[in-house]
Amino acid sequence: MSASGKLASFRLPPLPTVGELIKLYNLRAEKQLSQNFLLDLRLTDKIVRQAGNLRDAHVCEVGPGPGGLTRSILNAGAGDLVVVEKDTRFIPGLKLLSEAAPGRLRIVHGDILTYRMDRGFPVNISKPWEEDPPNLHIIGNLPFSVSTPLIIKWMENIANRTGPFAYGRTRLTLTFQKEVAERLTASTGSKQRSRLSIMAQYLCTVHNCFTIPGRAFVPKPEVDVGVVHFTPLVQPQIQQPFKLVERVVRNIFQFRRKYCHKGVEKLFPAACRIELTQEMMQKADVDPTLRPTELTLPQFRALVNAYAHLCAYEPSLLSYEYREELRMKHLESQGKTPMDTHMEKSTSTPPSPLQPC
Repeated sequence: MSASGKLASFRLPPLPTVGELIKLYNLRAEKQLSQNFLLDLRLTDKIVRQAGNLRDAHVCEVGPGPGGLTRSILNAGAGDLVVVEKDTRFIPGLKLLSEAAPGRLRIVHGDILTYRMDRGFPVNISKPWEEDPPNLHIIGNLPFSVSTPLIIKWMENIANRTGPFAYGRTRLTLTFQKEVAERLTASTGSKQRSRLSIMAQYLCTVHNCFTIPGRAFVPKPEVDVGVVHFTPLVQPQIQQPFKLVERVVRNIFQFRRKYCHKGVEKLFPAACRIELTQEMMQKADVDPTLRPTELTLPQFRALVNAYAHLCAYEPSLLSYEYREELRMKHLESQGKTPMDTHMEKSTSTPPSPLQPC
């Protein structure tokens, strides 16, 4: 059989269009769930092409909704597609697709933030981390409300080689608000350079594939959408625990318009702040007057390594929180102790419906 004939054998039989399914099941995008449907199969096909060759691949699709992207994944030849959908309204339409692709589509009713993807696929598809990625892909048109916490969760999974990355260097092809897509892929010096840029790029090769205009979605969002592809690196560019990296990067970027030493200072208690900030900057050999957006990944690596060195000598630094120190100072200025505020919370009673709030 020719290559075109083999691909044709994967294609779905005639089905109602996605638009017809939406009408048939009276589906509406829920604003509170940040749902936006992509009905144009030319665009869903284009998203799927960014994932690479899906012939006989294992795929997990996040939030399939009415199934537009699902059709494109199946038509691309995926042999085992697991869709994770939280909204029960979409299950009947997805079951219709499952019947049209017998043995190739599994439906999981659940939340992708808690779904155990490491149990969703056969163990024998795993590849050693140092080798090529496994024949497993994560693809999704992500709801805006979960996209950032989800990608941070997956970055932590990559760092720890857990979840979907227990199988190896699983690749991801995902949609984000255009601004988030630009942050994920922003280079040093870009105004979009952010915490997300560092957390993604120290662990992955990240590529901003293309932009989809908002008008292509139903309902039309107020922003355009970017398609981003991630391939985990064999060796992370910063070889320290994920939580420690995130702590340093988060502190530095919370003062993104200030010099970078401003954020570094907030890693340390007031009593030793100046001394330890100077020591950390000197160990890292980083100019303290650079702004966070101007720092390169090697400079972030040096800063994180310097902080890890200081924490090895003084482990209590890892539990220090600048905001908590501010809160304690505020209580002291009011003549209160933490126990006082605890007692106030435990003894206060909520107003009854008849009382003015």
